[in-house]
Amino acid sequence: MSNTPHELAAEFPEKRDQIHALKQSDAHFAKLADSYHEVNRAVHRAETNVEPVSEQAETEMRKQRAALKDEIWGILAKA
Repeated sequence: MSNTPHELAAEFPEKRDQIHALKQSDAHFAKLADSYHEVNRAVHRAETNVEPVSEQAETEMRKQRAALKDEIWGILAKA
């Protein structure tokens, strides 16, 4: 278990400017980024026991975060 926040800018540091630009210009990307941020924060709160959840719930949140990250990467790779 890692309790390090996985912010998009930290996950894709070379794409930081592109992430910012897409959040401003692409409503779908902005929604994905917001969803990622929400789930990522929930995972972090669960990992640090700020808001404890079951192991199964934490695993599901991590899967959701990974799926969002994959979709975001797909957009970044094409842009």
